Amino acid sequence: MSVWQGIKRFVLRGVVFLSLLFLVTGSGAPLRGTTQQVRQYTRSVEFGFVNWTLGALWIKFRQLSLDNADYMNATGRTDVVRQFMALLDQIQSTETKITDIYGNPSVKDPQMAAAADQTTLIRLKAERDALQPTVETILEQQVSEVLDQQGLGPLSTPFPPVAFHFSKLPWALIISPRNVIREEASIELLPDLTVGQQVQLENEVEKSLNVSALVVPVGGLGTYPTMVQETGSMSWTAEVVSHEWTHNYLTLRPLGLSYDVSAALRTMNETTATLIGKTMSRLVLERYYPDLVPSPPAPTPSTPPPSQPPAFDFNKEMRITRVHVDELLAAGKIDEAESYMDARRLVFWDHGYHIRKLNQAYFAFYGSYADVPGGAAGNDPVGAAVRQLWSRAASPAAFLRQMSWLSSYDQLKALLAKTPSP
Repeated sequence: MSVWQGIKRFVLRGVVFLSLLFLVTGSGAPLRGTTQQVRQYTRSVEFGFVNWTLGALWIKFRQLSLDNADYMNATGRTDVVRQFMALLDQIQSTETKITDIYGNPSVKDPQMAAAADQTTLIRLKAERDALQPTVETILEQQVSEVLDQQGLGPLSTPFPPVAFHFSKLPWALIISPRNVIREEASIELLPDLTVGQQVQLENEVEKSLNVSALVVPVGGLGTYPTMVQETGSMSWTAEVVSHEWTHNYLTLRPLGLSYDVSAALRTMNETTATLIGKTMSRLVLERYYPDLVPSPPAPTPSTPPPSQPPAFDFNKEMRITRVHVDELLAAGKIDEAESYMDARRLVFWDHGYHIRKLNQAYFAFYGSYADVPGGAAGNDPVGAAVRQLWSRAASPAAFLRQMSWLSSYDQLKALLAKTPSP
């Protein structure tokens, strides 16, 4: 048996093991009271994880048996990935063009006007479908090699093995109490729900259960294989693949097993995965796609020119919003907090940030991703503590190993107390 065949067998066993583990344990914690109540309204539009996982598992078996990527040199591999990403961009622009044709009141026969573009779209999707299995295999191997290079592949390949599938992702319905920002439930919904259906569902749940509800998009899900949204951005794709692999890694350790225990642990999980995801993404680009490495940001002048108003800082303004909302809710001023969020949403909208709905559920969801200061996390100290440990860790691998064995915010604070500053 060759070395690569041994690695393939190891990967195959890992895919089977993790997939079966997911099917047995489900996508989250056991149903709680709030989740059971909300499911009265969502059962008919919930996403079917079991069917998706079985389908993705079959696709992974086929990919491992075909080995198309094994016959390509390094240049051929990156060329195929670039071709695939360009196809995704073309598909998106063609779909946008068709939508615009059907929405243009001056077009009398949109079906005829869009006929050529529809034909083009069919061809592009066929080309995408033909390349997708090979591209998934290549990206899995590239991310695996970078993880191994960082010390996260003890057997020459990371465990769990990197396994993902491009997919149309479900929406997530987030529920928070109205009197405090806290994620009480998260339920995945069918990916084809229209905006109108999302709004109707939110309104029904809020009115019936007196909660804050919001349907949000997700870029990936830590199923096994993981689900990743199709996009033409190589940087974003590598980040999400690495981010979701991190969740799979944590699932086998205390931090991941404690994901749903508290808001603090959810923030610890998501911030850890985001920091690892962004770092691995840059390393993938540097190694395989160096021309796509983002340029360093230009230095910000200490004071803006007198004739120019200060630029709108999304993170700063969102943090201000979250902090004031927390203060109002702590004082029992729920209606005032919700009116304030409505007003602030218009401010963000006017500055180009088209947030459909700003409420407690919004902050409960986005506040868990605290890899940078400010933003929806407000003054929550948990994300800051994770970032502090990140800055003190000897390497990304050392940081991930440290975080993975924590099961409470108190443990994180204790670890920080005995970890010297660099």
